[in-house]
Amino acid sequence: MDPVFVPIFPLPDVTFFPHTLLPLHVFEGRYRALVTDCLARDRRLAVAGLRPGHEREYHGRPPVFDVFGVGRIVRCERLATGRFNIVLRGEGRLRLLREMPADTLYRIAAARPLAEAGAERPGVARLATEVRAQCLRLLGALGRSTAEVQEALGTIEAPGELADRVTSAVLPQAAVRQTLLEELDVERRLTGLSTCLGQLLERLAEDR
Repeated sequence: MDPVFVPIFPLPDVTFFPHTLLPLHVFEGRYRALVTDCLARDRRLAVAGLRPGHEREYHGRPPVFDVFGVGRIVRCERLATGRFNIVLRGEGRLRLLREMPADTLYRIAAARPLAEAGAERPGVARLATEVRAQCLRLLGALGRSTAEVQEALGTIEAPGELADRVTSAVLPQAAVRQTLLEELDVERRLTGLSTCLGQLLERLAEDR
């Protein structure tokens, strides 16, 4: 598959999943330039998580994780200060091949689109059902379960999408989210997510 070329917005502790919406407040000059250029083109950009230790190189080219999410700007508000409030809709996963020489303030990556696999295996439907049930139990224990949430969970048919949306919305640890972003096998992704949800439920039970 031919590489794609996308501007990258590196951020600490942010994991951008397909099928999700990511609101961002953009204030740095280089990323305001990135948004301006994206709006003038196809509105497409990638959000890459910064690796641990990035602080030393934050104002240069700090290292990013090799797998990151790509999406499009679906909502944009330009403020009087020149800053932006934007919302991205996740469209897919990319694997970094190399960074491109560029005369822009921001970074541009050559990357390979990644496809998930394993969604049709016999055990996947059972795992998806368990993840839905665990998610509802967890949100209920936290006082965040509503009829709208229950309906939204029930309407997600694709198991890979379910895993991505629940991981993005519920799991607090950035490192765990990154691991599940990098997992292309849907069955293994659901299994890992189910384990994490089970651990969160156990901690909540112990704290009571």
